[in-house]
Amino acid sequence: MTGRRRYQGLAARFFLSQLLVVGASVLAAVVVASLAGPPLFHEHLEQAGAGHDAAQMLHVEQAYRDANFWTLGVALATALLCCLSLTWHVARRIQSPINALTQAAKAMAGGRYDTRVPAMGAGTEVEELAGSFNTMAARLQRTEDTRRRMLSDLAHELRTPVSVLTVYHEALQDGVSHWDEPTGELMGEQLARLTRLVEDINDVSRAEEGRIELDRSPQGVSGLLHAATEAHKEAYATKGVALTMDADPGLAVDVDRQRMGQVLGNLLTNALRHTPAGGRVTLEARQSPSGVTLSVTDTGEGISPEHLPHVFERFYRGDTARDRDHGGSGVGLAISRALIQAHGGTLSATSTTAGATFTIDMPTKQPPDQPTYRRTRSSTVNTGAPPLE
Repeated sequence: MTGRRRYQGLAARFFLSQLLVVGASVLAAVVVASLAGPPLFHEHLEQAGAGHDAAQMLHVEQAYRDANFWTLGVALATALLCCLSLTWHVARRIQSPINALTQAAKAMAGGRYDTRVPAMGAGTEVEELAGSFNTMAARLQRTEDTRRRMLSDLAHELRTPVSVLTVYHEALQDGVSHWDEPTGELMGEQLARLTRLVEDINDVSRAEEGRIELDRSPQGVSGLLHAATEAHKEAYATKGVALTMDADPGLAVDVDRQRMGQVLGNLLTNALRHTPAGGRVTLEARQSPSGVTLSVTDTGEGISPEHLPHVFERFYRGDTARDRDHGGSGVGLAISRALIQAHGGTLSATSTTAGATFTIDMPTKQPPDQPTYRRTRSSTVNTGAPPLE
């Protein structure tokens, strides 16, 4: 089976195809020389006046055939050897980078996502293929890192409430503890934490897969921002952080009011978490060439450069982007970005040592290539939806 595969390889097939081409060329040259050469030579002899002696003509023509046979044979054999050598060299040059790509693909299939293909100098097409492979490998490695981190974070998030519930359950069974109001409140808090985690995982999956139902309608931007600030002003006042709003008048967007409240709530809660007492968070709205730009800017510790590209990844936690000790589940920003993308907009983050800014760019109208989300009718509008991070 291995021998058969060897002859089915690209290099072997390329070599055999070139061999057939060269063989056909040699055969064609021999046939043409044998059929066309002697009549032409005989005609030239007659024109030269050497056609009166038949024996002489026969000898001369035989000499021509012999000379032509040996000369053509040696020339074609030499050309054949040179062509075969060059073809084999080119076939090996083609085979080597493809073998390298094959081995790299096998390594990745075995779980080695750090595998990369070096530059091989095998031509533009092969180099582009190798570059695409390395890009794919890098993305798969990041996905695998996120998956492992997600599993670790899930285990951490589940461990505490499950441990508390287990301890209290055993204590109640053994009669060490009795059911009272503090016990009920504590177990209720842990169950609520588990419920929130499950809901967060479901929300981020539905949002990133485009299964969010949007009840879109024209909304005044000032009203959206005012509702968000009103919903969070008490928490800001308690911590001693100033919350201000500044919006251009007359701005409107076609959005799901409840979902936008959820996004703004996430961003405001995230900003409050990382802004110390005495700081300031500003919620702004401005007209932009493509639509409306909303921004949440804080004066906190900012996001370090190594963490900034990952703040929207689910379950990613950095020194400032995610902090499980403050109650974040690590999916709020991922949900927010997915919700904004579902509206046809973008959510980005920038940061300096003086704080961070999260910017929402919303188009005036939904682009035609955006996925269509089913509109639903809802009689309840909650502009101050609880944040998910």
